[in-house]
Amino acid sequence: MSAQPVTSPVQLFERRPDMGARAMSRVLGNYLRGLRENSGCSPATAASHIRAHVSKISRMELAHVSLKPRDVADLLTLYGVGDRERAEIAVLVERAVQPDWWQEYGEIVPEWLQQLIGLERDAHVLRTYENQFVPGLLQTPAYADAVVQSGHRLAMPEENARRVQMRLERQRRMSEAGAPVLWALIDEGVLYRPVGGAKVMRAQLAYLLDVLRRPGVRLQIASYAASAAASPGTAVTYLRFAQNFLPDVVYLEHMTSAVYLDRLEDVDRYRAALDELSALAATPSASRGIIEEALLRYQ
Repeated sequence: MSAQPVTSPVQLFERRPDMGARAMSRVLGNYLRGLRENSGCSPATAASHIRAHVSKISRMELAHVSLKPRDVADLLTLYGVGDRERAEIAVLVERAVQPDWWQEYGEIVPEWLQQLIGLERDAHVLRTYENQFVPGLLQTPAYADAVVQSGHRLAMPEENARRVQMRLERQRRMSEAGAPVLWALIDEGVLYRPVGGAKVMRAQLAYLLDVLRRPGVRLQIASYAASAAASPGTAVTYLRFAQNFLPDVVYLEHMTSAVYLDRLEDVDRYRAALDELSALAATPSASRGIIEEALLRYQ
């Protein structure tokens, strides 16, 4: 079998110079895995070369551990990479370990959420299905506060205020030029769940009506019938990246942890489920009528 070409992170960075540190780490990890496989090195051989346990190679390639410049340099030598490319990669490795914007909120960001926040801005399309709350990236400040309070009832008020602040900063960054398209599917039941009370819900639903006019957002309401016929079964965030950038990622959040799926067969199943539900859900135009009807409940 002939070796497959390995896309250089340098080429991707030239196309996306604003790439975040988390995305850069994943790009570098994919690059190292491609080089290793093309060179015929086993994970054990690579690990021995950098004086590490074999599991470290997997963690490096999956961006589950910070890349150390010395380890990367040693692996590039093993894989036969030339001096010029080694120097370019060294610069990107240094960039990948720089603090990202969300790290100033580090005390309130659990480790299992960090990858999502670090990757979402670099996606090409961000698809989400929510059956409990309005998606975080579409919440008003008052609605976000009510959601945060319900999930962190024992936390100090200052901590919860920081959680809301961070959520609003994520929203702001998703409105910048070059941000991904947001394709949101919201279960109809979310519209009738009185999070924060009638006043908060009036403002939230009015905001969703405004969102329907935005060019970078596709919003659909999944009726009770649609979600009964086809549903992923839980809230899902699907990060779709541009071709040759990064593999797609599915994010599933639980109360105290999260699961990230990037195996092709797993990702394909969730994409198919979202596609089916999208086909059955109301169009953006019809979704306006559903939201307006729900809004009447809170008058």
